[in-house]
Amino acid sequence: MTHLAALAEAVAERLIARGETLAIAESSSGGLISAALLAVPGASKFYIGGSVVYTARARMRLLDIPHKATEGMRSASEPYAALLARVTRENLKATWGLSETGAAGPTGNAYGDAAGHTCLGVANAEGETAFTLETGSEDRAANMQAFAAAALERLLDALKD
Repeated sequence: MTHLAALAEAVAERLIARGETLAIAESSSGGLISAALLAVPGASKFYIGGSVVYTARARMRLLDIPHKATEGMRSASEPYAALLARVTRENLKATWGLSETGAAGPTGNAYGDAAGHTCLGVANAEGETAFTLETGSEDRAANMQAFAAAALERLLDALKD
């Protein structure tokens, strides 16, 4: 079993036991977070939905977050990740929202973040938190896997409380 699959199973087990649900907004992980969770039997008990929010247009159309709400905010930043997690949770009426936004590589993004940079957001009714991960790698596929795993690890940590 891969590390990503094991994390998804642990998250699923905890969400199902708690009777809670999850919504996802991801970017540089390209849907790997959702794919890992949906591979778990019984995913319909906890997974509400998700989106790959790769551009500003996708953010506006899929999450209904207007440009004004993100004015002065970099897309690969902790405040942006927290916003995505909160809004996707609220829009889909889930217990939890999880987000990822970064630069998978092999180059960085327009904001000066190096490849391997991502920010992760976790939100519930009590609020949201965000974290930054720097892999130091330019390997796009490896970074996508690392971003998805880190997002699930952060959610798993939050579910322990």
